[in-house]
Amino acid sequence: MDSASTATPRLRLRGIRKVYPAVVANDGIDLSVMPGEIHAVLGENGAGKSTLMKIIYGVTRPTEGEVLWEGARVEISSPAQARALGIGMVFQHFSLFETLTVVENVALGLDDAPAMAVLSQRIETVSAKYGLPVDPRRLVHTLSVGERQRVEIVRCLLQSPRLLIMDEPTSVLTPQAVRTLFQTLRQLAAEGCSILYISHKLDEIQELCHRATVLRAGKVTGRCVPANETPQSMARLMIGKDLPVCEHGAPKPGGERLLRLAGLSHASDDPFGTDLRDLHLDVHAGEIVGIAGVSGNGQQELLRAISGEEPLAERHPVQICGSEAGRLSCGRRRRLGMAFVPEERLGRGAVPKLSLGFNALLTAHPHGMLKRGLIDFAAMRRFALETIERFDVRCGGADAPARSLSGGNLQKFIMGREILQKPRLLVVAQPTWGVDVGAAAFIRQALIDLRNAGSAVLVISEEIDELFEICDRIAVIAKGRLSPVRPIAQTDREEVGVWMSGMWPGAVDAEDPADPADAPHAPASERGQASDVA
Repeated sequence: MDSASTATPRLRLRGIRKVYPAVVANDGIDLSVMPGEIHAVLGENGAGKSTLMKIIYGVTRPTEGEVLWEGARVEISSPAQARALGIGMVFQHFSLFETLTVVENVALGLDDAPAMAVLSQRIETVSAKYGLPVDPRRLVHTLSVGERQRVEIVRCLLQSPRLLIMDEPTSVLTPQAVRTLFQTLRQLAAEGCSILYISHKLDEIQELCHRATVLRAGKVTGRCVPANETPQSMARLMIGKDLPVCEHGAPKPGGERLLRLAGLSHASDDPFGTDLRDLHLDVHAGEIVGIAGVSGNGQQELLRAISGEEPLAERHPVQICGSEAGRLSCGRRRRLGMAFVPEERLGRGAVPKLSLGFNALLTAHPHGMLKRGLIDFAAMRRFALETIERFDVRCGGADAPARSLSGGNLQKFIMGREILQKPRLLVVAQPTWGVDVGAAAFIRQALIDLRNAGSAVLVISEEIDELFEICDRIAVIAKGRLSPVRPIAQTDREEVGVWMSGMWPGAVDAEDPADPADAPHAPASERGQASDVA
């Protein structure tokens, strides 16, 4: 950033306040972003980050305060107006149509799209310039998650944004893909584009961002230069205290085998899904086993096969707590001693319209909430309140509907609901997805404590750092196959990142190398059924 170009902020917020009926989401926020600056916005779940980004992008309007764009006061009343000003946003959840091509998806996101042939050429030119290779003719359902993110970014870049907002952009990327993304963002900043960067990964903030603004309870509580900080000091700014450190310890050998995958093969019923091919895995009492992988490589299919959402033709490929369970329902598998946390919170992990109390009842009812077939409402409420208190769920109490919670707070409730049941076997997907650093540390310690109490825990996560922090052994799923399982002490993040492409010793597809960012990706399921929680 040269001094001439940074005299006037690209974006300045003054006294932004947003009041909803039950909460003050933003309370007098001041923020400025300079041309060519990568500016981080940090905060706990519920701190007001998402609301602030929605105001900047025109999704919602502030109750009070003003927005200045390149020195002039503006009122951004819609995303179209934001794009006209030069503001682009890459959301955490991709907004792409699976059955359309890349160029067709890009065209839908442009306010004045040119002819398809011209647009295809522009996509190729822009993607080559910024090191984001993508074929405009490919159907989106054939793209990996890394490639889909490239499409979202290229779509923004075609509009020549002067401010790019990125919400948790690395949550599903391999370490290699993260480095590529950082190179692109630095190149954009060098060309004068301003970037607002939201992430819970404080080491990334420290490496990438020039300045950071910290929010807590809707207010600005601190500002810093990340390069002069540590992840620990930034965490203190966010949560007001030192970040908890997980106490792991060595596992106790010889625990009972509580989960076995014995040659699990299963064809996905999703036309864009991934078939599981001859998976073998044992998980014992007193250990945490992690499965890493790029999204869409069979994680969803594996979770459904273990949970019982998709019963198998045979009993023996899935064995739970000593019983062959491949053909059992979700409820019968839970009665064997298994608990389950799906990746999708609303619809599978919780019923949106039901209160937290009734959502607790759905899976925890065997724990004293039924008397002679009738609901003990007092016991149900006590369990919900204990979950809320123990896991610091920010909500309106046990009667609050699940859909009223922020994503991070709902995740804390669902995790707490399952952990407090003290299951013999816990299977969990993305345990800290979308939660802030303080809550993530608490959840990880809770999983370790469950393991220390003698439970077996299987964690499927795209957060490699998380798996190395809590797991005793780790494997990788790629293209529907499972790698060998390694003790954490015998591998490292780089090796796991390479294995996420399917390139482990002896892999069947080892002769067909692929970029870890380009592993096949299946679209997120839209089956909004609560089969897991029933």
